[in-house]
Amino acid sequence: MATCSLISTLFPSPSSSSFSLSRSSSNTTKPTTIHLSKSLHLQTPILFLLRPPNPKPTLPIIPLFPKLTIPNSLLLLCASLALSFTLLLSPADSAAAFVVTSPRKLQSDELATVRLFQENTPSVVYITNLAVKQDAFTLDVLEVPQGSGSGFVWDKEGHIVTNYHVIRGASDLKVTLADQSTYDANVVGFDQDKDVAVLRVDAPKDKLRPIPIGVSADPLVGQKVYAIGNPFGLDHTLTTGVISGLRREISSAATGRPIQDVIQTDAAINPGNSGGPPLDSSGNLIGINTAIYSPSGASSGVGFSIPVDTVNGIVDQLVKFGKVTRPILGIKFAPDQSVEQLGVSGVLVLDAPANGPAGKAGLQSTKRDSYGRPILGDIITSVNDKKVTNGSDLYRILDQCKVGDKVIVEVLRGDHKEKIPVILEPKPDES
Repeated sequence: MATCSLISTLFPSPSSSSFSLSRSSSNTTKPTTIHLSKSLHLQTPILFLLRPPNPKPTLPIIPLFPKLTIPNSLLLLCASLALSFTLLLSPADSAAAFVVTSPRKLQSDELATVRLFQENTPSVVYITNLAVKQDAFTLDVLEVPQGSGSGFVWDKEGHIVTNYHVIRGASDLKVTLADQSTYDANVVGFDQDKDVAVLRVDAPKDKLRPIPIGVSADPLVGQKVYAIGNPFGLDHTLTTGVISGLRREISSAATGRPIQDVIQTDAAINPGNSGGPPLDSSGNLIGINTAIYSPSGASSGVGFSIPVDTVNGIVDQLVKFGKVTRPILGIKFAPDQSVEQLGVSGVLVLDAPANGPAGKAGLQSTKRDSYGRPILGDIITSVNDKKVTNGSDLYRILDQCKVGDKVIVEVLRGDHKEKIPVILEPKPDES
């Protein structure tokens, strides 16, 4: 009806005119011609369609105004108006159906990162350090959290590896697995010098997913590294970065002894990441996240990880013996700055107890004469022909030795050098 009204408005029919219809036809297939005469009164427009003649001819229908056409622009305008009204009157969900969006596809590197996180997350655990404290008012003894950190599953026997400083001072430890199940943990052993500890939980083997072990000799500066941990208590957080340095040296938080060959990374490592695993692009363990260096006021810092080769040897000893048997010379030496002020290079022996390896071999300690003036002891300049310029060099060499090994220690005694054989022994509390 709306269409008829529009045509009636555009093409009004004469009110006083009447038309008659007549037809002339022949046996040929010529088009039928309609003659109009003023005998038929039409009050409304009628549309007629031309048809070819048939055995029972009927009155053909043709447009009243066959030569008159509607402009295309007018048709386009009407269609646009109709669509606009449809969108305005339709609900929001129907209008949204006109917007076609294609789903975003992940790139190959993104898919690899997602897969790495999903495959290794079950190996990462959350460790809660509980301490016994007495309430000041009720005098009740309570266990309260005093710290938290991360760790990872080492084997199907329930061994968990983490940093020593994560568990230090704990009266009780809780380990939460990826499925949020929590278990009491016992300390198997720890190495304060390298800041490594091993725990054990009594969890079903089907819940324990050991992490793949890599080789720390493989990483290169610039390659990608992924850290999974629990920063600020936000469990199973993934951060990414690159290895920004190798063979760094940091000090143990417990003993101050230097840790060599540490991996430096720019992947975000925050409190709570300690003890968590850094992974290479294949998802293999390359160390333990152990320290953060962030100067005051800096917007970001750098993280350090103990290399997996160091961790591997320590964990094996802790699992088998509950302790690390590390060889020592049995000496106390002066700070490096003091030796530099003397203008010499090496390690100055302050004390070599007679019952220690160095004392038994004859190394001389620093003493004072009758006037209180110091008499310098031996200055170690090399061990097994490896130059020693400071304490870090000495520790690095000893870390490559075993208990019972005989080493040749070259010392500067007075104005001449001597070579003294020393048999290395374990620490007194490890024998």
